[in-house]
Amino acid sequence: MKKNNQIQCVLVALFISIAAAAQNNRIDSLQRLVNNSKEDTLKVNLLLLLSKAYMSSAPDGAMKYSLEARDLSRKLDFKPGIGYALKNIGMVYYNQTKYAETIEYWNRSHAIFDSIQDNVNVSLLLSNIGSVYMNQGDDAKALEYYLKSLQIAEKINDKQKIAIAMANIGTIYSNNRSTYEKALEYYLKALPLSEELEDKNVMGGLLVNIGETYLNRAKDDSALFYFKRSLKAYENTENIPYSLNDIGKTYTKKREYDLAKRYHEQALAFAKKYELQLDITQSYLGLGSAYSGQQKYSSALNAYNLAKSMARDINLKKELKEAYQGMALTYASMKDFGNAFHYQTLYTDIKDTLINMDIAQKLTNLQTNFDIQKKQGQIDLLTKDKALQELNIRKEKLAKNAFLAGFGMILIIAFILYRNYRGKVKVNKILDQQNAEIQRLILNILPSEVADELQKTGHATPKYYESVSVLFTDFVGFTKIADTLSPQEVVAELNDCFIAFDQIMESHNLEKIKTIGDSYMCAGGIPRKDGKDELHAIKIVRAAMEIRQYMEEKNKIRNAAGATPWELRIGIHTGPVVAGVVGKNKYAYDIWGSSVNIASRMESNGVPGQINISETAYELVREHFDCTHRGKIFAKNVGEIDMYFVTEKQMSITEAQGGQFNLIDLEDEQYLKERSS
Repeated sequence: MKKNNQIQCVLVALFISIAAAAQNNRIDSLQRLVNNSKEDTLKVNLLLLLSKAYMSSAPDGAMKYSLEARDLSRKLDFKPGIGYALKNIGMVYYNQTKYAETIEYWNRSHAIFDSIQDNVNVSLLLSNIGSVYMNQGDDAKALEYYLKSLQIAEKINDKQKIAIAMANIGTIYSNNRSTYEKALEYYLKALPLSEELEDKNVMGGLLVNIGETYLNRAKDDSALFYFKRSLKAYENTENIPYSLNDIGKTYTKKREYDLAKRYHEQALAFAKKYELQLDITQSYLGLGSAYSGQQKYSSALNAYNLAKSMARDINLKKELKEAYQGMALTYASMKDFGNAFHYQTLYTDIKDTLINMDIAQKLTNLQTNFDIQKKQGQIDLLTKDKALQELNIRKEKLAKNAFLAGFGMILIIAFILYRNYRGKVKVNKILDQQNAEIQRLILNILPSEVADELQKTGHATPKYYESVSVLFTDFVGFTKIADTLSPQEVVAELNDCFIAFDQIMESHNLEKIKTIGDSYMCAGGIPRKDGKDELHAIKIVRAAMEIRQYMEEKNKIRNAAGATPWELRIGIHTGPVVAGVVGKNKYAYDIWGSSVNIASRMESNGVPGQINISETAYELVREHFDCTHRGKIFAKNVGEIDMYFVTEKQMSITEAQGGQFNLIDLEDEQYLKERSS
């Protein structure tokens, strides 16, 4: 494992040096073009490209060329150029976490694009401004901007902006334990869009956010699965510290501290290279937590102190709160209770400050409105005759006294409401946790539509579906493998596989039906129809290919460790089924019909490592996947059924013959005996 990591580090360093050289060549070429260009819109676009090229490596250069692009655009009255230049200036400030300047320039850019009805950039800027408010801890303001961004993106049917807005809305919901399911709903809607667009940045962000939501729900293995997928999506971009820090955080939670430190140190190196101060701060926080877990308290305090200093300098309240909390816990572990109390007090103060900020802002707004009214009254006095002035003065005094009395009442009411709020928060938090846990348990057993019907009516009506894709998997020789392992090892291995399968099904909006021993069953097109019949068939084949890829990677690790590989057969058929809930004391959602039997036979007559599909499924996916005909089977009450292998590349006839089966006749009783053995 160490050797592989060293090789990976060398490859990463080699790529960075090559990428840096390529970037320098591109910058040199752009600068030559700028120097030889006339003062026209072409030069503006070249200056904008230069500013973006410098964005991650040299902020001063990015700012210089953005300002030049802005000034030339103003001279030419070229509004798109002004809008893009202001957006780039805002991005420079954003990377430096200068949020006040960021919002100022992005608002000005938004106004320019809005005036020329460039809705694509309007949607993007609304989303960007929302991200600034989110980083400052103002979730309500952030959600307001994200929803506006989504509304415009849907209006112009821009899938990329829709995916970005949904991802950001999911992030806001993920900040509250009671809305984790809502967060996952938005993330999983946005993920297929990002995959369709092949947008690595959006895909990486979604995968990170899904992982963080699972991490907050104490599903560490699920979190790692998505974090590592995000690492691949973010590869060779400046967003990579985000994934690395989250992987490190997860390993700290799993008490694998050396692995955690390795990932946080990689994140820190990348963040320093790109001058990403927020990621640097979060890397130090992660290192502090890992060192503290190893009881290396001096190193932990050093890391926390570095995080605290950076968080103070760039006004990161959330990270500053985490630094104070980490230092308090570390000092307590060292039995230095004086310092522990000091930092716990600082942690509590900043936490209360964040809670009270909204109330304080409202009171400030009241005071500001009062000051404006008073100044306006003074201006009006100068324009009236003496008698009227005296009358207005008396009225103003009455109004002022009334306002002060009202303002005093507001303060008293605010205090009473806040005191009651603090008392109710604890009760509501417990109720929210219990309700969320109940809903989670129900949704783990039944599809949401079926669960809703059961809760509302007390029963679930069986439904007939004309077209459903059914998938079966089964481990070859499982009984022999299980005999060589302890019961705990068998369950652990199966659990790892089935968790991964569950996550793959969830990402493709497919419905897990059940597991029977070492067999896994799922379906597409229920309980919600996917529209066109081929859509759920395409989804389930994609899911099968991801399952096959997962098992290939898992077997590489087992082979390296000298363990027996787990070989998997996969079978798919599409056809009509009946679906419903069975049982009284322990509900179970299940499907029935000949389509289920045929799908199971596709699996039992498959080949390990291959995806065996029926002729019906083949007709629906043939335009999307390379498939190879491999023979027929005879199904009772159906007749002969052609079978096909799904391949990621076109197979030759010779390769296909390797899996050729002769015509066979399997009766139901014989088939059940074979599966039970």
